[in-house]
Amino acid sequence: MNETKTPFCRLLWLGTLGGWESEAIGVSLNGAVVVGWAINENGRKRAFRWTEDDGMQDIGTLGGSTSIARGVSADGTIIVGRAYTANGFYRAFRWSQEHGMKALKGFFRSTAWAVSSEGIVIVGNGLRAGQWRAFRYASDSEEIEECGTLGGAESMAFGVSANGAIVVGRTLNAAGQWRAFRWTQNERKMQDLGTLGGSVSVAFGVSADGAVTIGTALNADGQLRAFLWTQSEGMRDLGTLGGSDSQADGVSADGSVIVGTAQNQTGNWCAYLWTQEQGMQDLNVLCADQLSDGSVLVHARAVSADGRFIVGYGNNATTGRSE
Repeated sequence: MNETKTPFCRLLWLGTLGGWESEAIGVSLNGAVVVGWAINENGRKRAFRWTEDDGMQDIGTLGGSTSIARGVSADGTIIVGRAYTANGFYRAFRWSQEHGMKALKGFFRSTAWAVSSEGIVIVGNGLRAGQWRAFRYASDSEEIEECGTLGGAESMAFGVSANGAIVVGRTLNAAGQWRAFRWTQNERKMQDLGTLGGSVSVAFGVSADGAVTIGTALNADGQLRAFLWTQSEGMRDLGTLGGSDSQADGVSADGSVIVGTAQNQTGNWCAYLWTQEQGMQDLNVLCADQLSDGSVLVHARAVSADGRFIVGYGNNATTGRSE
């Protein structure tokens, strides 16, 4: 996790739960709470909640052996993800400090990918009649709504706006191609966000007001490129770090800061920070004075609402772990 001002001032490796690997996937509004997964001492993948005071804490499962945390509310008290049950099926969960981990109702198998700022609206995908469908779940009323498709069989929701009114993800169109979509509560239908000239796109995140969507799409040359989409300008290629491919995974509340992973000139994947003013910058360059020899920041997965805190994973040469 990087606490960022100008310049970058601190880099923290979050460690593991006793195993050899971990990945930070979500971060609270003020950067105080980080969530993701880590391998424990028994070699099991477990969802974690991390704070600087308490370190990394295992938040459990639904009776099975593994779990993954993917999203966290603005205040860090609500966490969503997926976990295995005692009978071997994985279900979307909502975890709170008060009630612990609870499975979401409505699907035989499901995954929660993101949660609204107040921790009420959860989005993800569930298995219905053998097909994956994007859903929007309101935890206060326990109402679940499928977001539909663009003419194909399946869809998955990966991001949600701060108020829960806008959902983004990917869906199959009538031609069987995966397309990034934007779904609004007012219209209750999907909008195809297009591509960068290729046939495939996927949306991973959305700004607080829903105006900016980010993700990755194929261009006309068959390269995967990170994109920024707005209603007025459509899809914009954010470039790379000198290589051919890139992906955008996280976006700040106002849409001005984007993070992800991109190939550099040697073809290696590196975590990046993108801003309108500076474009795409390699976090390994920005944090060079704090990285030990051989350590690499590989993938930035999320950024806090104010754009100051970035979480993800890298290879820590000091410990020999991916964390």
